[in-house]
Amino acid sequence: MTKKQRFEQVIAWFEQNMPIAETELDYNTPYELLVAVILSAQCTDKRVNQITPVLFERYPTADLLASASFDEVFEYIRSCSYPNNKAKHLVGMAKMLSEEFVGEVPSDIDQLQKLPGVGRKTANVIASVVFNKPALAVDTHVFRVAARIGLSTNAKTPLQTENQLMEYIPSDLVPKAHHWLILHGRYVCKARKPECERCGLTQYCKFFNTIVQKT
Repeated sequence: MTKKQRFEQVIAWFEQNMPIAETELDYNTPYELLVAVILSAQCTDKRVNQITPVLFERYPTADLLASASFDEVFEYIRSCSYPNNKAKHLVGMAKMLSEEFVGEVPSDIDQLQKLPGVGRKTANVIASVVFNKPALAVDTHVFRVAARIGLSTNAKTPLQTENQLMEYIPSDLVPKAHHWLILHGRYVCKARKPECERCGLTQYCKFFNTIVQKT
């Protein structure tokens, strides 16, 4: 099976079996999603969704969050991972958003990455989810699943994985493909023990056909 054929088969399977694939973070505005994605680094979406309702009630706009102190924000997010860094990032992000972007989340990936706490992965999530741009965020799930299935080959960094995936995934499907791979990695192709027995992609999966079937 060529790489192109593998992509075609995997995409066809996802389109049929996961026609709706969306973020599991709860949000109502681009600002809220940006906050949630920053909080989600090294933290589960479930935990973030427990934190954000009260946080958004207290700071419903970037302007209000920009006026908050580190200590105030820390108290709201202390149950997530790395709350010290994230509190600093959130306040800094909100200040820059208010001062340089009139409180509006930019759609440009380079502009997004100027914001404190926003790296390429977070910028791609915002561009993809909010603005439906062909941007593919590579988190640990995407990195792992792409390598296991054989969609990426010898990729050492998230950017290498991103470039390889973007080469074969049609641009109009990129926003959805991001969620396909995340959700598959979260619930089926798990890090410690992939649940191959209930995976519909085994016939296309390099990991399954070269490792699992031989054990």
